[in-house]
Amino acid sequence: MFKDRKVVVVMPAYNAAHTLRRTYDEVMEQGIVDKVILVDDASRDETVAIAKTMPGAGVHVHEINRGYGGNQKTCYRVALEEGADIIIMVHPDYQYTPMLIPAMAAMIGNGLYHCVLGSRILGGQALKGGMPIWKYAANRFLTFTENLLTGAKLSEYHTGYRAFSRQLLEQLPLEANSDDFVFDNQMLTQILWFGYTIAEISCPTKYFAEASSINLRRSIKYGFGCLLTALTFRLARMRILTSGRFPSIS
Repeated sequence: MFKDRKVVVVMPAYNAAHTLRRTYDEVMEQGIVDKVILVDDASRDETVAIAKTMPGAGVHVHEINRGYGGNQKTCYRVALEEGADIIIMVHPDYQYTPMLIPAMAAMIGNGLYHCVLGSRILGGQALKGGMPIWKYAANRFLTFTENLLTGAKLSEYHTGYRAFSRQLLEQLPLEANSDDFVFDNQMLTQILWFGYTIAEISCPTKYFAEASSINLRRSIKYGFGCLLTALTFRLARMRILTSGRFPSIS
């Protein structure tokens, strides 16, 4: 709990057996998390078996792989059904430290923001933390272009460490988004579309063998998807086109 608000951590999992328990233990060490909800996306390793040994964790299994975005849709739906007031997504691959959970929860629980991102770019530690140079360059280019098209001033759009208020998640038309990796990007543009301010907190970067990553081909597809999302946002804002992702706001 944080000020009588239920704090739920959601973990979209896929083949996370090597790092899941370490991530879960550190999440619970923060002392404010009421429940962990893990959604397994048809993993081929021991992720589900390990998850079922985690005390108090809710484990939900997709029998077929629905994709990273499809996994998140289940995560947020279940979290809201469980009565969550503050929802924090933590990847179970231990790339993002759970030690920032109290700070992110406080920023939402104190009514300052409805969305907080753990940014790998703020603080200038991304490359020192092991982010590959090509990913860093792509991150910078995409973020610059997306800020230009959306009018926002984020340090990055591509972090998977995110915290949300219940009010925000209940308002977003998440089902209109992709089931693939670009879901993350589409979700942020929806938050901007509805007029919310997105806060950021500096997050240490950790890259290692067990940390999840997408290959070059899917990275290129993701990059073009991000650009298309930002362009659609701009055209919808200019009322040149309509999109189910960006509905009319009365």
